[in-house]
Amino acid sequence: MKEVSTIRVLITLAVGLLIWFIPPPTGVVPEAWHLFAIFVATILGIILKAAPMGTMCMMAISVTAFSQVLAPGEAGKSITLALKGFGDKVIWLIGISFFIARGFIKTGLGNRIAFLFIRIFGKSSLGLAYGLGLADLCLAPAIPSNTARGGGIIYPIMKSMAISFGSEPDKPETHRKLGSFLTLNSYNMNLIASSMFLTGTASNPMCQKFAADLGIKITWMSWAVAAIVPGLVAFFVIPLVLYKIYPPELKKTADAPEMANQKLKEMGPISKNEWLMLLAFVILLILWITGDIFSIDATTTAFIGLVLLLLTSVLTWEDVKSEKGAWDTIIWFSVLVMMASSLNELGFISWFSGLIKAQIGGLSWQIAFPIIVVVYFFSHYLFASATAHVAAMYAALLGVGVSLGIPGLLLAFMLGFVGSLYGTLTHYGHGPAPVFFGSGYVDLKSWWLKGLVTGLVLLVIYMVIGGFWMGIIGYY
Repeated sequence: MKEVSTIRVLITLAVGLLIWFIPPPTGVVPEAWHLFAIFVATILGIILKAAPMGTMCMMAISVTAFSQVLAPGEAGKSITLALKGFGDKVIWLIGISFFIARGFIKTGLGNRIAFLFIRIFGKSSLGLAYGLGLADLCLAPAIPSNTARGGGIIYPIMKSMAISFGSEPDKPETHRKLGSFLTLNSYNMNLIASSMFLTGTASNPMCQKFAADLGIKITWMSWAVAAIVPGLVAFFVIPLVLYKIYPPELKKTADAPEMANQKLKEMGPISKNEWLMLLAFVILLILWITGDIFSIDATTTAFIGLVLLLLTSVLTWEDVKSEKGAWDTIIWFSVLVMMASSLNELGFISWFSGLIKAQIGGLSWQIAFPIIVVVYFFSHYLFASATAHVAAMYAALLGVGVSLGIPGLLLAFMLGFVGSLYGTLTHYGHGPAPVFFGSGYVDLKSWWLKGLVTGLVLLVIYMVIGGFWMGIIGYY
C-alpha cells in the first residue's frame, strides 16, 4: 500500500480550495475562514488516509505560513505563529510521557505487573479478564499511548493465554472458547482506563488545552477525581456485560495462575532497573496528585520523571531518540492544536457556537447536554482517528454547550471521557483497535454489534453515574 494516495490528496486539496474561495459567512473574518479551510482539508486528509498524519500536518504548516492567514503581510511572523504549537506545554507532556512509557516496556515492569494480576485473578475466564484489565488500569497513568499499553503489553499476554487454552487465531472454531471474549474485553478495558487519567491516552491533554482556551481549567488530579467513580463502575460492569452477550465457552482457567507464575519465575527477581522504574512511577503519581498544592504542573512533573530515568540509566538518550511514536505525536499534535487554538483566537469557534445556539437555543441545558454528548459519541463512526475527532469537534461542541448554559467542567470532562469511550464502536475507532481486531478472534459483525451495546452501556454509566458524581463533588 502506497504511503501517499495521489487521488485522495487531490480530493483533500479540492475540498480545501472550495471552502477557501467561498465568501466567509457574516461575522467571520477572512483569516479565520481561510484557516478553517486548511483545518478541514487536514482533518479530511487524515480521515481519508490520503497521506500519513505527519505529512498532512507538514502540509498544513506550509500552507498556513505561505498564505499568512495568522499574520497578514508579515511572512516572518506568519511562520512563527504556524509553529507556535511546538512550544505548548501540553504537547510536551504527551511526548515525554511516551518516553516514560518506554521504561515500562524496556525494563519488563509492565509485563511483570500483568502476570501478577493474572496469578491473583486468573482462575476463571472472567477473573482473567479482570486481571488483564487491572494491569492496564495500573499502567494507564504513566503510559499515555493506549496503543503501546494495550497492543505492546496487554495484547501479547492476552493472546498467549488464549492460545494456551486451545483458542487459536488460525482456527475459527476455537475463537469463542476464550480468545474472542478476552479480545473484546481487553480492548474495552483499555478504553475505560484511557478515560480515567489525563495521561491515559494521547488525546486527553488536547482536551485540556481546548478547555483552557475557553477558560475551563483542568488538572491531572481534577480529571482523575471526576473519572474515578464512573470509571470504576464501568470497569466492573463491562466484563459482566460481555460475559453475558459474548460469553466464552471456557468458564474455568485454573491453569492460568500457574502459567503466570511460571512466566514470573522466568523473569527472575525484580531487577534494579525495574525498582528504579517503579520509584519513578511513584514519584510521578505523587507529583501529579499534589501538583496543585505545590504549583507544579503536569508537564514539569513529566520532565522530572524523564530526567530521573535518564540519570539512573533506566533509559538512555538513544532510547529517547529512537522513540518514533513520541516524536511523531509531538509533530502532528502540535499542528492540530495550533490550528484549533488559532480558530478560537480568531473568533471562529465562538461564531460557530452562536450559530448552533441559534438553532437549539430554546433547549434547557439539561436537555442540550445529553444531545451534545450523544452526537459527539456516535459521530465517531465517521472518524478513523480519535485525535482527529477531538481536534475537529471537541472545542466547537464545548463552546456550543457552554453558550447554552451547560456547566463548563461537566461538559469538558464528559466530552473528554467520550474521547476514549467512542473507540468501542468500530474496529478502527482507537489506536489499539487494529491490534486487537487484527488477532482475528472477533469477526467484523460481532465487533460492531457488541461495540454498540458496550458503547450504550458506557454512555449511560458515564452520563448518569458520572454526572451525578460530579455534582456531588461540586464540579457544577
